[in-house]
Order: sequence, then structure tokens, then C-alpha cells
Amino acid sequence: MSYFTIAGVQMHALHHGDNTEAMRHRIDVLMSRFPQVQMVLFSELMPMGASPLHARPLSSPAEALFCQLAEQYRIWLIPGSMFEQCEDGIYNTLSVINPHGQVVARYRKMFPFRPYEAGVESGSEFITFDVPNVGRFGVSICYDMWFPETTRTLASMGAEVILHPTMTDTIDRDIELAIARTNAAVNQCYFFDINGAGALGNGRSIVVGPSGDVIHQAGTGEEIMPIEVDLSRVRRERETGLRGLGQPLKSFRDRRVDFLLYRNEGGSSPFLDSLGPLAKPQRTNIEEG
Repeated sequence: MSYFTIAGVQMHALHHGDNTEAMRHRIDVLMSRFPQVQMVLFSELMPMGASPLHARPLSSPAEALFCQLAEQYRIWLIPGSMFEQCEDGIYNTLSVINPHGQVVARYRKMFPFRPYEAGVESGSEFITFDVPNVGRFGVSICYDMWFPETTRTLASMGAEVILHPTMTDTIDRDIELAIARTNAAVNQCYFFDINGAGALGNGRSIVVGPSGDVIHQAGTGEEIMPIEVDLSRVRRERETGLRGLGQPLKSFRDRRVDFLLYRNEGGSSPFLDSLGPLAKPQRTNIEEG
């Protein structure tokens, strides 16, 4: 089977606080209206809000609630992400829950939005998971997609769909829409970039096909987006090329160039080291006349 229906949920929620009951209501409504849905994806930090003060160890009562809902409706569920409290610090962590209500994977955001997302540690493990008889899925979170290595690595691991919850409430959302399309095209995969609305994002979620084509772009308010994907399209385009043209994954595999940057310890260079500290911009001093 190559057809699979994924619903992205763009919703308003509290910036600081427990949003799990509102998410439960959205799932109840979604599954009542669109019973064909097989996977549900929420935006970044939707369950408990955007404050690290709400960090909890995983598993947690919130994660247990989502496990119950996944089993109740027999769906794959990615309830955005939550701040996870660990012995070595706080992580921005996404849970992948299968239709039996089991957590099959947890992914920790690799690129916290520093310097603004201060005090959050970086994950280091790429995560893909298989939906039996359907295909392979990869996950990333928000700022991760600004680094092409993240999506390229997931694609090289066989991911055919990238599930990407985000929480963007800033003026760079239009740039992210272009990045989402680019990530889908250069890796020949579906890309689900699901944002929050209101306090947890300025909306404009986007679902992109493996040719970089926009399947759906949401507005700025609440929206439920059930999208049927066809994994055979990914496989065909990876075989014959994007629109019958470029085959970027094969070309990357067969390249002769060796990227010396990645040989260096930490992936740095004299130029990158000259850029100064990763810190918030400061107000420019203007001398009084």
C-alpha cells in the first residue's frame, strides 16, 4: 500500500501552560470528521507550551494521554514536542506513538534556536521509523530544517516523508516556506511543516510534495489539514528524477567532491571561527546630540 493519510493540526494554544485537553478535543473532532486519517501531527511545543519551566521527564502524564488517544483511534500520533527534563539538562523532544499506544521513538531537537532558545541542550541522534506496509518516515523540529544536512541525512536513511513540527511566530516564516519546498525538492520527499497559531506560531503551515510542489498552505488561523500522500510517487521520482529531470539523491551519492568542511573537528573553519559569539544582537548606541 502506498497511500497514507496524514493530518496536520494548526491550532491556537497557551504559550505557557497545559494544552493537552485542547489537543484531545482536536483529535476527537478530527477523527469524527475524517475517519480515514492514519497519522496526526501537531506543532512544536504544543502540549505544554514554550517555557522550559514546564520540562518534565519522559514518560510523563501528557505523553501517556497521547498514547491512550493513539490506541483509542488506532492512529500514529506525533503530538508536537515537549521540553524533557534529563539529568544532563533540558531537551526539546518529540515522541512518535504507534496505533497500539506505544512510544516507538523519541527525537531530541538538534538545533535549538540559539541564542533565543537558551538553556536547551542539543540532541545528536537522527530518527526514522517505519509504518508497516507503507514506508519510512523521518522527524525533525523547527530550526533543524535550516541546516540542509539534517534533512539530507534523513533522506539518506530512506525517509520518504519528513514530519516537521515548528513553532514560528517571527517575521522569517516566509523564508521557512521556501526552505520547506527546497528540502522536499532536493531530497525528493514529502515535507510536512506544521506550525502553531496565535501565541504558539503565526500559522502558514505547509505540506510539500517530492517535486517541491505545494500541496497545501494554511492561513494564519486554526486549521485541520488531512492530506493523502502517495509513497509510490516518492519512489518513482527518486528513480526517474524530479519531474523527469534532476536526480539529486543519486547525484549526491555518486559525487566526486569531498566536502572538506565536514572533516574538520566540529565542522568549523577559520572563516566561521571569525564570526564571533552566538549571541543576541544588542541595541546600537546613538550618541545624544
